[in-house]
Amino acid sequence: MISLDEMKNYLRIDFDDDDALLENLIVSSERLCMDIARIKSKAVFEKKENAKIAVMYAVAYQYEHREDCDHHALAMSLRSLLSGIRKAGF
Repeated sequence: MISLDEMKNYLRIDFDDDDALLENLIVSSERLCMDIARIKSKAVFEKKENAKIAVMYAVAYQYEHREDCDHHALAMSLRSLLSGIRKAGF
């Protein structure tokens, strides 16, 4: 969905020291966004509007707030971003 180079460009990172961290954050952010949207298929999720920006937002937030990340606030922001594609559920 999002390449390492694309994410580094978004974050304006021009060094390779954090590549492994960013790759892990991309994978975990995709899973987090898919869980919030209640979509199990990555192929389906990738086609949804706001999916890519939600993942990029999640990666950026977690990267920039490594020491003090408020995961509840992140989840609520992602829920708002993904509300249009979020499947109904109880």
